[in-house]
Amino acid sequence: MSALDIKKVTEFSNNAWENTIIPTLSKYIEIPNQSPLYDSEWATNGYTEQAIKLLADWVLAQNVPGLSCEIKRIEGISPIILAIVEPTKTNPKNVLLYGHMDKQPPLTDDWAEGLHPYKAVIKNKRLYGRGGADDGYSTFGSIAAIQALKAQNIPHDRYVILIEGSEESGSIHLPQYIDKFEKEIGEPNLVVCLDSGCGNYDQLWMTASLRGVLTGDLTIKVLEQASHSGSASGICPSSFRVLRQVLDRIEDNSTGEILLKDLHVEIPGYRVEETKTCAEILGDTVYTEFFWEGKTQPVSKDIVKLLINKTWKPTMCVTGVDGIPALTSAGNVMRTKTSVKLSFRMPPSLDGQAAGKAIKEALEKDPPYGATVTFKIDKSANGWDAPALDQWLLTSLGEASNHFFGKPHVFFGEGGTIPFMGMLGAKFPKAQFIITGLLGPQSNAHGPNEFLDIEYGKKLLGCVVYLLEAHARNA
Repeated sequence: MSALDIKKVTEFSNNAWENTIIPTLSKYIEIPNQSPLYDSEWATNGYTEQAIKLLADWVLAQNVPGLSCEIKRIEGISPIILAIVEPTKTNPKNVLLYGHMDKQPPLTDDWAEGLHPYKAVIKNKRLYGRGGADDGYSTFGSIAAIQALKAQNIPHDRYVILIEGSEESGSIHLPQYIDKFEKEIGEPNLVVCLDSGCGNYDQLWMTASLRGVLTGDLTIKVLEQASHSGSASGICPSSFRVLRQVLDRIEDNSTGEILLKDLHVEIPGYRVEETKTCAEILGDTVYTEFFWEGKTQPVSKDIVKLLINKTWKPTMCVTGVDGIPALTSAGNVMRTKTSVKLSFRMPPSLDGQAAGKAIKEALEKDPPYGATVTFKIDKSANGWDAPALDQWLLTSLGEASNHFFGKPHVFFGEGGTIPFMGMLGAKFPKAQFIITGLLGPQSNAHGPNEFLDIEYGKKLLGCVVYLLEAHARNA
């Protein structure tokens, strides 16, 4: 039986969010630090340094007994925060709490009136701003959860808090730190990650799987010099038309289905059943959460199909274009080339390296008209499928959700990627995982008007406290 006083945990969480988390998280939001992949000057413009110092200073200012905290650096790559809280129980286990402090690009022009990616705004109990929900709050949530245990003198395990600076770039810098500080990190018995999401704001959501991600630049070049369209069209193939042809090798343009068999996997039956449960709970909110233009419709009204698409099916999106002038400056000219950024989401159990090879070969092989076609991969990370849960964790998830939300927990697949989870799953196959978060409906991570739901954050923190205590008691 849990020794926690749930009322005291709730009071602690509410006070922590209002008095220290929100004020400092708001300062973090206002720092324009982008992930290394998106900011070529990240190492010199000072924004990454401001962000990581703000977080590390806050951690130290909490004066948590038994805590040590340092900013760790390896020359040429983004820094990390490594904090360790020594155990207070006998025969302690090792628990790793993970988050990140790098941000996606701001998309400044697309934010609603009164909102801005680097301006913290509280509206309708939501904290708006880039990086608050993804994933600035994780540092505060991890430390506050440990503080809540100590406030009730609960014997606890050894905690390692790792906050990285390149997650949004595919965690490209993290492996070097994992190798260098392998002894300090130890072998985790439990991994807690607060970088995921929730299907609604009414209960605890447990991430059961994560898709992989692969991005790259596809360039089609047909001419060395642009030519008058009156002279060239009908003789020279358009680079845009060649682009359409090679993309049709990958994706059915009428359905969005990925045609490459190498990008598909067999979906486990129990994951399908979990998806059906999610569909019953969420209903059409699965697609009504999006801000549709005009009469645009989702690709299907079958909720289970949509959730399977989002979590276990490969998909392709064009997320950027180069080589095409703005409408105001577009003349009657056949352009030399067209480049697009492709973003692939891949099934949780698919090998990303093999997928990248298959995609590159399909795009570049036998180019139409002999055009120069190149696909350069810039980021790749495997997905992750959760191992079977120990009974103590399965029981505790339900108890935590009922204590703080009054409803049972739900397992669901997440369409996004947390590269570190794939690394950890391979490195520590016996570890248990608690992957959750507060990126819920319309919270719009990476996009305009990103926000976190403050009341959900308070309850989620209570759940994390409960689960850490349950682990210390049972594992």
